Amino acid sequence: MKKVAVITGGTKGIGKAIVKKLAANGFDIITCSRNSGELDDLRSEIENSYVGIRVLTRQSDLSLKGEVNDFVKFIVSSKSHIEILVNNTGIFLPGEISSEPDGHLETMINTNLYSAYHLIRGILPMMMHDKHGHIFNICSIASIMPYANGGSYSISKYAMLGMTKVLREEMKPHGIKVTAVLPGATLTASWEGVDLPPSRFMKSEDVADAVFSAYNLSENSVVEEILIRPMQGDI
Repeated sequence: MKKVAVITGGTKGIGKAIVKKLAANGFDIITCSRNSGELDDLRSEIENSYVGIRVLTRQSDLSLKGEVNDFVKFIVSSKSHIEILVNNTGIFLPGEISSEPDGHLETMINTNLYSAYHLIRGILPMMMHDKHGHIFNICSIASIMPYANGGSYSISKYAMLGMTKVLREEMKPHGIKVTAVLPGATLTASWEGVDLPPSRFMKSEDVADAVFSAYNLSENSVVEEILIRPMQGDI
């Protein structure tokens, strides 16, 4: 049976790099984004670049529980064997807890944490039935090290790492691997306008390579955390 990977937020940055890495290695892709045009472009790019690969897309705002549930139904209706789930959807709004605009916490908790929580709960029955699969949660350096102007973003990412650790323990008896991915500053749209050279950032492709390498281990082993920083340290 053809292996399928579900990657949320697959049209840009780390998500797109993971989509391309997995497609290049024979995975069909199911992904979502809030932008339907970007989804169409991604599907055309991947299917034209990798012969025989199928890309299923759905426009979704995963900060809304109802749309997460609709995305789960879309995945289930595809009757796919889900080998990999990558929870990559996220948003960064700068600010400090003492002064950030009201609603920042709710927005980032909904997008960065609850989207993954509800999607995992929707897909796990399929993986648990197969007694197989690998879940990657894209956390952040901010999951372990608060920084200035990180505010509620760090709160959401600390929570994401905590949820990943809990899930790892729960899935041990079911043969499902769970990995937290903690990237440092990566050259994505989140850093547009910053006056720093590209060499100061990590590449999205490096994160994708690390994810695929962790997936490729034998059934006897699991990488619980992938911590990657820019060569010259955090920004």
